[in-house]
Amino acid sequence: MTVRAKKHLGQHFLKDENIAKKIADSLTEKGYDNVLEIGPGMGVLTKYLLEKSPKVTVMELDSESVTYLQETFPVEHIKLDTSKDNFNIIEGDFLKQDLSTVFKGEQVAIIGNFPYNISSQIVFKAIENRHLVPEFSGMFQKEVAQRVAEKEGSKTYGILSVLTQAFFDAEYLFTVPPTVFNPPPKVDSGVIRLIRKENYTLPVDEKLFFRVVKTAFNQRRKMLRSSLKSFKLSDSLKEDPIFAMRPEQLSVERFIELTSKIANDGIRNH
Repeated sequence: MTVRAKKHLGQHFLKDENIAKKIADSLTEKGYDNVLEIGPGMGVLTKYLLEKSPKVTVMELDSESVTYLQETFPVEHIKLDTSKDNFNIIEGDFLKQDLSTVFKGEQVAIIGNFPYNISSQIVFKAIENRHLVPEFSGMFQKEVAQRVAEKEGSKTYGILSVLTQAFFDAEYLFTVPPTVFNPPPKVDSGVIRLIRKENYTLPVDEKLFFRVVKTAFNQRRKMLRSSLKSFKLSDSLKEDPIFAMRPEQLSVERFIELTSKIANDGIRNH
C-alpha cells in the first residue's frame, strides 16, 4: 500500500532516509522519553523515532495515512512492550487536541515534517503548551523556519520570532531541497530546533506582551510611538528613546522592557 499525497492537507512526503534520520537526531537526549510526531505520512521519520524513544505517539489527520501506519508499524513488528503503551497512533487534527489530556500532563517533545499551510499555527500551539513541551524540532518551509529563529535587525524578524524566542531558544539547523520530497514542493525547507528556556514565564503580563508585539509588527515600518497609538500612551512616555525605534530593532528583552513601560504608564494614568 502507498499513500497519495493530498494537496488540501499540504502533504509532501519525505523520501530521503538520511534527512529523516538527521531530523530524528535533531532531538536532544532530554527529548527522547515521550515524543509526539505530527503528520507522519508514510512513517519515514517515525521508524527512526522508534529507535530513539521509549514512547512515541503519532498524530495524523489523513485516514489513508493512518491505515498505512497501522499496517506498517504493528506493535509486534516494532517489538515494543504493549503493556506500557509505547506506540500510539491518533487520528485527528493536532491543532484541535488538548495536549494536557492526551499526554496526562507528561512532558512531550514535538517533532515532524510539518504541513506548510499550518506550520505557524503548530508553533503557536507549542508556545501555548510550553509547560508540557521542553523541546520542539522539525521541518518547515525555509522562509518560516528562518523567521522562527531570526534575531532582531532582520526583515524576516517578526511576531513569530519574538513570541517563540520569549520562551524557547531557537536554532536553524539545516536546509532541505525540494528533491527529497514526493511530490516536491516549489520551495526549500528548513529544519529548526527549539529548546524551552529554563525560566519560561515572563516578568510582565503575558497577554499585554503578546498584544504589544502583534500591534507593533502590524505596522512594522513605523516608529513605535506611531504603531502603538492604540495603547493611549502618555506624552512623557512617548519621549522615551525606545519609542523612536521600529519593532524589528527590538530584541525579546527590549520587548519585555517595552511592555513593562506601557503597563506602568497605564497604572499611572488611571
